Amino acid sequence: MSKMRIFMRVTKTIFLHIILDLSIISCAENIKGEKKKLIKASVPKKITALPKIVKAPLDNPASVEKEILGKLLFFDPILSGNKDVACATCHHPKNGYTEFLDLSIGPNAMGVGSKRKFNVPNDIPFVKRNAQTIINTAFNGIDENNRYDAETAAMFWDKRIESLEKQALEPIKAFEEMRGHGITEIEILQNVIDRLNDIPEYQKLFELAFGEKDAITVENLGKAIATFERTLISNNSRFDQYKRGKHDAITISEKEGMELFKSVGCINCHNGPMFSDYQLHVIGTPENNRLPIPDAGVEDTFAFQTPSLRNRRFTAPYMHNGSFQNLRRVLEFYEDISNGKIRNKNVSTKRYDPFVRELELSVKEMSLIISFLNTLKDDSFDKEIPESVPSGLQVGGDIQ
Repeated sequence: MSKMRIFMRVTKTIFLHIILDLSIISCAENIKGEKKKLIKASVPKKITALPKIVKAPLDNPASVEKEILGKLLFFDPILSGNKDVACATCHHPKNGYTEFLDLSIGPNAMGVGSKRKFNVPNDIPFVKRNAQTIINTAFNGIDENNRYDAETAAMFWDKRIESLEKQALEPIKAFEEMRGHGITEIEILQNVIDRLNDIPEYQKLFELAFGEKDAITVENLGKAIATFERTLISNNSRFDQYKRGKHDAITISEKEGMELFKSVGCINCHNGPMFSDYQLHVIGTPENNRLPIPDAGVEDTFAFQTPSLRNRRFTAPYMHNGSFQNLRRVLEFYEDISNGKIRNKNVSTKRYDPFVRELELSVKEMSLIISFLNTLKDDSFDKEIPESVPSGLQVGGDIQ
């Protein structure tokens, strides 16, 4: 075939596609409700069951010894600057490994969950973002085809850290989370390592976990905690059972809610097995008045990573700053912003994510969608709390 004939055929094909696309767009713009469907059709999304097997980084394979060590470290306040806060303080198993607070309270405080209060006097601020649950964070970054890389999985609301190994160390360094007064951010990790090295039981546990002497290092500290966190899995919800073939695992109304979840546009950002695209979106969430200045998110764009919708029962209040107490308030917020209402004066409607502007929700739809989201609950995760920790300090920090 001559080059001229090939060129003419390719040109004709491109021209036909352009005409077809213009026709579709024209129809979408002239038929009420069709524009939204076109946007969704152009970006097909799906929701699926969670995998039954958890991946670990190649340089941090799971082991029973490492899991035992990681769990003790998770509950031991020896990791905090003033030895009063553990990872479990804000991520307690009885609260679904999170807490029922809008913003976390770290050092110089007492109590757990919604009962936690600062001591008096106090000059430590609230943690500026809501504590997300650690359950299923082993699957962070997973896509619709169950692909994810444990070494590069994005963590936190702003995706500033990759992997559970690195994430585990960040709260220890943060002044308002675990460090408190007295030790600088530069010094704190080495200070914690020195403390652990002074405890014979930890020396033995690290040696068993990593197969070498002098194993108490900053890197291994992160690896041990991350290994424990990867055991906190709840992947057998009624939704997971339904997707694996048990068709009566969810009710007719819950199935209707699932279809509405898709059709109104929730699925555009909340998709895959974790119900998150793990992307950054601007939606104009109202500010939390506990914070002295607005939280501008990633690079002052007011963008935050999509949270998972799994186990929502345990994770109220919602959004990056805990500004909504229940799921209905969340859906009402989305209804407002889809209608062009401004709920955050720092974020104009022009900056809203395009998918958000396409949402359309009614009162009836909200109830059905919430009913569907309840099928994502699975409380079969590990809830056992150690009776003691090697430091001899109070298990979980100052929570009683």
